[in-house]
Amino acid sequence: MLIHILLLVLGFVFLIKGADIFVDGASSTAQNFKVSKMLIGLTIIAFGTSAPEFAVSMNALASGNTDMVLGNVIGSCITNSLLILGFAAVIHPVKVKVNTVRKELPLCLLFSTALVVLFLDIRLANGLANQISRSDGIIILLYFTIFLYYLISLTKHKKEIDGDEKPKFGIFKSLLYVVIGLLGIIFGSDLVVDNASGVAKILGLSDRLIALTIIAIGTSLPELVTTMVSSKKGEQDLLIGNIIGSNIFNICVVLGIPVVIYGAITPSSFHPVDLIMLVLSSLLLFVFAETNKTISKLQGFIMLAIYFIYYIVVFVI
Repeated sequence: MLIHILLLVLGFVFLIKGADIFVDGASSTAQNFKVSKMLIGLTIIAFGTSAPEFAVSMNALASGNTDMVLGNVIGSCITNSLLILGFAAVIHPVKVKVNTVRKELPLCLLFSTALVVLFLDIRLANGLANQISRSDGIIILLYFTIFLYYLISLTKHKKEIDGDEKPKFGIFKSLLYVVIGLLGIIFGSDLVVDNASGVAKILGLSDRLIALTIIAIGTSLPELVTTMVSSKKGEQDLLIGNIIGSNIFNICVVLGIPVVIYGAITPSSFHPVDLIMLVLSSLLLFVFAETNKTISKLQGFIMLAIYFIYYIVVFVI
């Protein structure tokens, strides 16, 4: 137990320092290549910080643990939308660009809803069990191509490009910072997840609880730390882009690719409240952002309250 705790602390050290380097490198990369920081947040940062979720899902499905796969995806998306963005808004109100409200957030809500619809085979298609089949996985990946097409279109519009702000580092050093920071984030998150899971198993928690709590929160630590650092540095486009991109990447790639490779998953212990919260968290984020193009401190507290109420319910049911 003591070794697990010491390695857990070491993991947090790598996470925090790695995220600090990563955000500086990503921001400078955007300036060097003259693309918007939102685009960098939606791609490099979002896909990079979702690497732990992808690794966990591949390993879990390879070992036949389907509850861990879906719990990882659902829990991470809920954590990103409510806990991480809620904390960021409490620290400092998060400004959301009009383009983000009109395009990226609706896409995130659409993908979350699509996942729930594909999963509910018993209710919607008179199936024998709720599952994500290989064909569902292919559909999810096709949805991801729509997102990629949108990202490519962003690079073709000069209005998406930020101003003449000079980059902090040269191109080589910026990319080097991205790689080094990402490696620190992934290594740190692995230490945190592995050792937190070890402690959880010693305490006798179920697979569903481990997936929705320790694994989901643990694999979302890169997003959490990156978001906190982005907020502190005033990089709000990186912040919101990271959350939206990570959620879409989690649903489409972290779930889609393992299912296409290994076949259908049929989780047995998931409760409807988990699926409801997945859609609700995306909807709440969209509504709050649409209201004043800003997620206020009060809204941040509301998001955190809903998040903690949900997890109280998770432990009760």
